[in-house]
Amino acid sequence: MNKPSVKTRKRGFRVLQFIKYLSILTALGLIAIAAILVYLYATSLPLADSDRNSRLLDSQGEVIATFSAGGKDSIPVQLQDITPDLVNATLAVEDRKFRQHFGFDIQGMGRAVLVNIQHMRMSQGASTLTQQLARNLYLSHEKTWTRKAKEAMYTAQLEMKYSKDEILQMYLNEIYYGHGAYGIEAAAQMYFGKSAKKLDLAESAMLAGIPKGPTYYSPYNHMKNAKDRQKIVLKAMIETGKITQKQADSAYEEMLNFKPEGERKTVENAPYFRDYIRSLAVKELGISEAMLDHGGLNIYTTLDLRVQKAAEMAVAKGMDAKSELETALVSIDPRTGYIKAMVGGKNYRTNQINHVLTTTRQPGSAFKPIMYLAALESKQLTSASIFNSQPTLFHYDNDRKTYKPGNFGDKYLGEIDLRQAIAASDNIYAVNTIMKISPEQVVNMAQKLGITSKLSPVPSLALGTSPVSPLEMASAFSVIAAGGQRTPPVAILQVTDAAGRVLYESPQTKADTVVEPAAAYVLTRLMESVFENGGTGNRVSATIKRPVAGKTGTTNTDAWLVGFTPELSTAVWVGYDQGKAISTSDGRRAAPIFAQFTEQALASVPPKIFSVPDQVVSVYINPETGKLAGNGCEEKRLEVFIQGTEPTEVCRGETQPLDNPQDDKAREAQNQKGVQEQKRSWWSDFKRWWVE
Repeated sequence: MNKPSVKTRKRGFRVLQFIKYLSILTALGLIAIAAILVYLYATSLPLADSDRNSRLLDSQGEVIATFSAGGKDSIPVQLQDITPDLVNATLAVEDRKFRQHFGFDIQGMGRAVLVNIQHMRMSQGASTLTQQLARNLYLSHEKTWTRKAKEAMYTAQLEMKYSKDEILQMYLNEIYYGHGAYGIEAAAQMYFGKSAKKLDLAESAMLAGIPKGPTYYSPYNHMKNAKDRQKIVLKAMIETGKITQKQADSAYEEMLNFKPEGERKTVENAPYFRDYIRSLAVKELGISEAMLDHGGLNIYTTLDLRVQKAAEMAVAKGMDAKSELETALVSIDPRTGYIKAMVGGKNYRTNQINHVLTTTRQPGSAFKPIMYLAALESKQLTSASIFNSQPTLFHYDNDRKTYKPGNFGDKYLGEIDLRQAIAASDNIYAVNTIMKISPEQVVNMAQKLGITSKLSPVPSLALGTSPVSPLEMASAFSVIAAGGQRTPPVAILQVTDAAGRVLYESPQTKADTVVEPAAAYVLTRLMESVFENGGTGNRVSATIKRPVAGKTGTTNTDAWLVGFTPELSTAVWVGYDQGKAISTSDGRRAAPIFAQFTEQALASVPPKIFSVPDQVVSVYINPETGKLAGNGCEEKRLEVFIQGTEPTEVCRGETQPLDNPQDDKAREAQNQKGVQEQKRSWWSDFKRWWVE
């Protein structure tokens, strides 16, 4: 009787011991789990790949773009700015239990583990939306146990540190939708040309199905696959009670209006400027490509995003999307040298060549102001200088060579002055000018203005036969706009590392006076005539409601308009990459782009007249003779001159005596009257520009 009792007691003792040990192990396990959870909560998540990318910021500190080796297009948006249909579609097809689980689908994971053990490899997964986010942000997509362990750890951390809505928002901003678009806003803009907030049910179901296989389910690549996937998404939404069968059928039958694939544009701002900054950072600042892509740098630039958008809109409006014709626009603040806008081409997706920087295009007549500036400053030419516009054979190189230019359409104007020559873009007048002052003097002036391309000192240089870049032209004209003061173009203001430490800061450069201010102002006033009656830019004058000066330029292969206001110096070029001839209609695209951009970029800026420097006088002249307009002259025009170069001889006219003892007094009175009239003219013009 005692033996069974002893055995029973021993058995009971062992059970108690087992329970004790099990309790201890359980307690230790719970403590370990708690410690792990505390550790995970206290430990920061690693820097996400998108956060490691260096950022490009504009002059106001707004993010323009990011640097990434993959060329990611992404536009982050808030969850409330995404249509509920897209959110519901994504959850229905990707993670129905998202709101209930803590980052892991235990049932799904169990099934996946059994399948993986059966095949002895990682052949199947059961990733929740949070797990997918962890993988996309911090890990590669390789199927290994190590990666899965890290994924589990990061998933738990995400669930601890963020709310469900925050996780969902991050996911929808990070997931890949194909063709370079990361995030739902980028995808909505790329596929449908609308924001994620305005997507309807059919569009939402289509996009929600793409991340499963961005290439296989792309509507651009495989429309049938995309529609089949859309049907699966709609069915899932029915099963989760988000829509009815009738709504699903209607959405499936809806004819979707996709943006043509050829018209897809990058959603990232200023892509050509981004590439330009990358080149400057690597070549001039010594920053490595790896540091740009993964160093978390902040690169503060001179770009004004508002002005940039005006440039992009002007280009989009002024160019034919279906044509191979290309364009470039660059705008610089003459007061600082800051590059405010840069559009290097019509469509970055289809052509990454930054035409703003190409030095292979002839500026044509747009180069003439540089030559006239040299002539005015040398005082060998004035606003009243007259040349005969007629077919002319010019001899040069000690009469060993000849050059015979012609005017467009063989139109010759006879005896004209400088204002008329600039307005009509007369070639004969231009070559007469360069022959008078020498090509070498023109080359020297161009170099002072910042043009670094090689220029050939020959008579044809007057007609812009030496290639230069749009950036060089905008920079050169900015000197004229700034009254002869030159500040080299600036694009990068500061670079900081991920910790905010300053790695580079643009030196404070002082503007150098490289041209006589009076000469720059006289040329500016003459160039305003380009946008007046009879000028080559007259047809866009109604668009521009402020004082503006500029010059058109047209060759067989290129069309230009380079011009400026006191705030912006802008070069616009149009042509073909292949260098083929442009049509008349092609050549007329540059001016409207310039006008549209200038007005939109300065829409919030009151019109401003060009400031008048010292050593400038205004007098009435007779355009036919270039002399001071006396009382007997029927035709007179108010003109500006560098002091000391104004005409002294008076045009007496037929009714005035040949010998007038009051000439000196009359001349002085003309000068004083001219100055007063010029001031009144400026104010009248200003009021007219402001009111209109």
